[in-house]
Amino acid sequence: MTKTTSTSGPAGNPASASTAAAPVLGPRALNRATLARQSLLTRSPMSAKEALAHLLGLQAQNVKPPYYALAARLDGFAPEDLSRLMADREAVRIVTMRSTIHTHTADDCLTLRPLVQPARDRELTYFRKGLVGVDLDRLTALARDLVEAEPRTMKQLREALLVEWPDADPQSLSVAARCRLPLVQVTPRGLWGRSGQVALTTAEHWLGRAAEPDRDPAVLLDTTVLRYLAAFGPASVKDMQTWAGLTRLRDAFERLRPRLLTFRDEHGTELFDLPDAPRPDPDTPAPPRFLPEFDNLLLSHADRGRVVPADLKGRSWTGNQAHRVLLVDGFLAGLWRVEDSTLTVEPFGGFTKDQWKAVVEEGERMLAVLHEGEAYDIRLGTVVRERG
Repeated sequence: MTKTTSTSGPAGNPASASTAAAPVLGPRALNRATLARQSLLTRSPMSAKEALAHLLGLQAQNVKPPYYALAARLDGFAPEDLSRLMADREAVRIVTMRSTIHTHTADDCLTLRPLVQPARDRELTYFRKGLVGVDLDRLTALARDLVEAEPRTMKQLREALLVEWPDADPQSLSVAARCRLPLVQVTPRGLWGRSGQVALTTAEHWLGRAAEPDRDPAVLLDTTVLRYLAAFGPASVKDMQTWAGLTRLRDAFERLRPRLLTFRDEHGTELFDLPDAPRPDPDTPAPPRFLPEFDNLLLSHADRGRVVPADLKGRSWTGNQAHRVLLVDGFLAGLWRVEDSTLTVEPFGGFTKDQWKAVVEEGERMLAVLHEGEAYDIRLGTVVRERG
């Protein structure tokens, strides 16, 4: 464990002098600290529900990624563990951070969705030309009545709203409903091994309860900052803003400064952290891990250098599509895919004999958890060359 001392300045002030004197955490130190909090150094005995809460949700643009994310992080995880939570309405799929779909616990759905409402309001301004003449308050009330009467697809919602505003842009109408209302995807969408189109209703209707109306926004934000640091720290203000898709979070960090430790990265950026959070030795072994596309480990910091080496920046994406990624020694080392009864690993460089052995063992474990009873080969594919 890295020994540290607090370098906080007076609450409400950036304390630039303290920042200059704060201990420096290099990429490997940040890597190991973040992996430890993400249960990627050692798998956690937490339940799926506990992990969802600790990680503040899992990116879920596609159905399968949350399952792969938990399989990489939890000891004893089975896909049915998450499916059961969703079927029992203890977890839901909803648009939250960065305007993307996440799988959250029911409690976090009702707290984090209001927290990111400013981002949804900002998103809606991009569609204002398609909403000329539309009364947004009436649209919100009408859309709520529609989806609470029965879950609706976005197409059905658009068609119903067009009856009221025939001259509006159809897509803008449905986006307005999504931005103004906390719409969750009802099951069977999101269940393991099941299929279902995206049908929506409000979180309050689906869960049978509403968010606490008297929750102090500042208290909620401060609590979320502490939770973010517990899952993704040490981190800068800009890191959390990147994770949440929000701006102007500096005041919350300044309110909390007396309770936090401060560090700086190799570029001098101030990093905040919880005093008792794990900060393992940078040389702590990090086993290989197979992560899904859009895993929050790679999306929740402004500077992704703690996971993505500088020479591999941008290599986990093609256009707007994220790839499934392989970590070796804690850092991005390749891509992977499962198809035609074969797990194919496409490295960005060479593996040592011991590294490949560990990758195969981790791949076998992942396949046993998520593809139980099926026979798969594990193949080392072509090295992924830098895009020209």
